[in-house]
Amino acid sequence: MLTGEFATEVSDASGMQLLDVPHRQWSQEVLEKLGIDPALLGKVYESPEVTGEITKEAAALTGLKAGTPVVGGAGDNAAAAVGTGVVRDGRAFTTIGTSGVVFAHTDQLSIDPQGRVHTFCCAVPGAWHVMGVTQGAGLSLKWFRDNFCASEKETAASMGVDPYTLMDKEAEQSPIGCNRLLYLPYLMGERTPHLDPDCRGAFFGLSAMHTRRDLLRAVMEGVTYSLRDCVEILRGMGVEFGEMLACGGGGSSPLWRQMLADTFQCPVKTVKSKEGPALGVAILAGVGAGLYPSVQQACDAMIQTNPPQDPIPGNVPQYEAYYQLYRTLYPAMKESFQNLAKLG
Repeated sequence: MLTGEFATEVSDASGMQLLDVPHRQWSQEVLEKLGIDPALLGKVYESPEVTGEITKEAAALTGLKAGTPVVGGAGDNAAAAVGTGVVRDGRAFTTIGTSGVVFAHTDQLSIDPQGRVHTFCCAVPGAWHVMGVTQGAGLSLKWFRDNFCASEKETAASMGVDPYTLMDKEAEQSPIGCNRLLYLPYLMGERTPHLDPDCRGAFFGLSAMHTRRDLLRAVMEGVTYSLRDCVEILRGMGVEFGEMLACGGGGSSPLWRQMLADTFQCPVKTVKSKEGPALGVAILAGVGAGLYPSVQQACDAMIQTNPPQDPIPGNVPQYEAYYQLYRTLYPAMKESFQNLAKLG
């Protein structure tokens, strides 16, 4: 509508199931077998490429200057990667929003044969990203807040603070492992690593000794273990990283970031800018407009990070023991989840 050109870019097109992701072009094989005319599809560009210019008609409607270049941009997570500087091998980010994402950059194409994680073209030309998704990340904590934290919500409103800040303080009062309590965050089924729409959330180990703060911390730890599942698949595919950026609402919690650092066993940092994906597409526009020679150099110039939270040596083996137990729970309950789904 801005340019009069029909265009897309590789990261967004990767999600259409019509793209030959390794070769970064529409798949002739898929189009032929589905009977889709290639003329119906826009031209595929790299994310920082200019795809057209503002037309006179669009300029009159928007106030933008005619002739302004329009750059490809990127899908949400691909843009977040640029906005956090995850544009080289060895870098990754975790987003704890409604769902949770573990996203790693890779210069070498790597595809999981079991389909547990997505391999897409990323916003850096000639590179890819591998992404695992857990469905009920921040959603799990919001569910707990809305159903069991009315007092925190009231107190937070009177103090003018976020309820999650008070919930963090509560969770900190429970020890690692939540007095032998585990939470499975499958409120919406699961994508990575189980690909199971029937699995459901569960508290495992619940006893009369447990308090609400134990359940609260167990929710945060369970989400962290679910994200660790994603990390393990990426590592098994040969996608390695030396540090992790934390994003999303959950990433603003120092307690949750420490859980990630201790469980992933790597430093976790945040970016000083809060814009994330919006900053990412602005950087891509800058590269497309010729302000920077490459996405990597633009990120080096524009992105600053806060000091990392390193793993606490004494915490690592404690989380590891609970994570290994967590890994056994889904296989043990898989058939029961299926039977539950069949009940009226």
